[in-house]
Amino acid sequence: MHSITERQRKPSPGGRPQPLAYLDGILYVGSLETSVIYEIETASWRVRAQSAAPGRPYGMAVLDGTVRVVVSIGEEDDRYLHTFVPGKGFDPSGIALPGLSGSHLASDGSSLYLLQIGNRCIVTLDGDGTVKKQTALQQRLAGIGFANGKLYGLAGDEEFEHLHLAEVDLRGTEVAIADIASISDEARGLTHDGNAWWTCYRDNNQIVSFSA
Repeated sequence: MHSITERQRKPSPGGRPQPLAYLDGILYVGSLETSVIYEIETASWRVRAQSAAPGRPYGMAVLDGTVRVVVSIGEEDDRYLHTFVPGKGFDPSGIALPGLSGSHLASDGSSLYLLQIGNRCIVTLDGDGTVKKQTALQQRLAGIGFANGKLYGLAGDEEFEHLHLAEVDLRGTEVAIADIASISDEARGLTHDGNAWWTCYRDNNQIVSFSA
């Protein structure tokens, strides 16, 4: 299996970056260290704006022209879905996620796909958080994202090692994963800008664009 081709690698404006989303030419990056969402102009790598999240951001995806964010709240690490509107900020109240669990998030433009690592599943949700489907997951994923109408993930072993970009098929009762290209074990989070993939090399505080 071949490796990904890195296009660029940039410093993250906040420590331990993980969730990513792309909307209207802007890359949105969430930091687990600062609990801030950064809006980055990718051509100049200028931070256009930054907004404090209601908690620690673990996943992001774009739906209906807004950025949906999986946020950890409180000492119990309960997970809620919040809506971030560029130029306006976060909604004051979030939606409790199923089992108060979830991390990485993706969207196909009409539904949200929530990765629940501990429960070993991907939950398909409406924009209001209603569960549409739950699909069992036999392999760990370190990020999920859509491109060209297909769901992809960063698949690895139990220790999140030997990571690779893979196509993720949810049509059966269990998730089917087809490997595409190997990637650094540092990779966390995944989004596509219509031309290239983006991920975070989280513990290196770097943001990477790549093709496969």
